[in-house]
Amino acid sequence: MPDSALTQLADSLRATRQSFDAIPVIDIASLVDGRDPFSVAKEIRWALSNAGFMYVKNHGVPSSVVEAAFAQAKAFFDLPNDDKMVLHVGNSGVAMRGYIEIFGENTDPAKTKDLKECFDIGPETPGYEVPFFGANQWPDQLPTFQPAIYAYHEEMKKLSLILLRGIALSLDLPPEFFAAKMLNPISIQRLLHYPPQTGKIDESVMGIGAHTDYGNLTILAQDDVGGLQVMNRDGVWVHGPPIPGTFVINIGDLIQRLTNDVYLANLHRVVNTSGRERYSIPFFIDADYDAEFAPIPSCISAEYPIRYDPVTCGRHKFGRFLDSFPHLAATFG
Repeated sequence: MPDSALTQLADSLRATRQSFDAIPVIDIASLVDGRDPFSVAKEIRWALSNAGFMYVKNHGVPSSVVEAAFAQAKAFFDLPNDDKMVLHVGNSGVAMRGYIEIFGENTDPAKTKDLKECFDIGPETPGYEVPFFGANQWPDQLPTFQPAIYAYHEEMKKLSLILLRGIALSLDLPPEFFAAKMLNPISIQRLLHYPPQTGKIDESVMGIGAHTDYGNLTILAQDDVGGLQVMNRDGVWVHGPPIPGTFVINIGDLIQRLTNDVYLANLHRVVNTSGRERYSIPFFIDADYDAEFAPIPSCISAEYPIRYDPVTCGRHKFGRFLDSFPHLAATFG
């Protein structure tokens, strides 16, 4: 019951309930198996030029892997707070792996406190002292947690490379364009829990404040609760409802830079007024820490002059994290 009698949304948080036809569901089967990748690339180009978001179906990820990850996420967030805080992200330094408590990360800190808790993992790279790399922290109380979550992480890595091939083709680039920048890429597998909100709700506290994602690509699995809102090009917030069997895909800042704003890293947020606990599992894939991103020549013209200087993936992403994580800002800000 999204707008129940116990919940009073401020006008600025009311998303327009309109067709999501502008953000299509794309069948990527022929990209996955290689039969007809160019037809999928054409659909990807329309979606990312106009919305920055798309749903994908027939993606090849077993439903059992997704279901197991959600079950483990719920089990983890049901642990006592003291047990979760033992795995706090602050223990991992610049690797940024582990638990993030409610209000421990704020994606729009000048305006919003994020009513969510998270758990982050990444590739196991102990002893590597570059931001976003290191050892994961795992809950000893949940013996099936590590294999299930890491299996999901590996499936997302495979799917992300397929999607990035499609994005490269959509830009008339070689299909392995992104792979060349991803010999040892930054990736973050995140588990999210959003408690329900009641009473008067405005932009000061919500599930997650308005933000763009920081890197290349995000693959999001949603439960059936809903709450995702995406801003369209008219400045209207629209719902991104759960669609069974699909993932929500959106691009981040680096691809917007790469395309000189031809592709859109779109603002999105979460407002959970369902009265239920909401769980989601986003996977963020970026590039090598030192991989450079600058506008490609095909996206530069007299009408659209170059808008961005070159930036490296790691420095850009870490700069965005400094803005969002109080414990990082206190040490490195």
